Amino acid sequence: MKLCLDTNIYSAFKNGNQKIVDILENADEIYMPVTVLGELYSGFQIGSLTEKNLTELDEFLSKPGISIVEISKEIAFRYGFITKKLRKQGTPIPTNDIWIAASTMVTGSILLSSDKHFKEVPGLMVIDF
Repeated sequence: MKLCLDTNIYSAFKNGNQKIVDILENADEIYMPVTVLGELYSGFQIGSLTEKNLTELDEFLSKPGISIVEISKEIAFRYGFITKKLRKQGTPIPTNDIWIAASTMVTGSILLSSDKHFKEVPGLMVIDF
């Protein structure tokens, strides 16, 4: 199974949520969108454990099967498509989450998130917690 992580899932993983730990251990591939990295880095800079959190994230990202998803032309196109669909539906979601949804869809993975609004994105496969 190919999984894409939302920021709140990485945080829950680091906090020892056993259900998430089990799912990640059984994944074939794990994708971390660069947008999620930005949200994590932002939180790390605001918090008091910046260096510890940066080190732990680097260790996580260096594990086999984990890839960072950069913003590509294809992801940008999908972002525009999703934005249009959400506006048409009258169900906008936060901008960063549209980037995360686009990254998930382009990689052909399933998004893990505790944000319920991802269910508004047509065609996005989500496992929510």
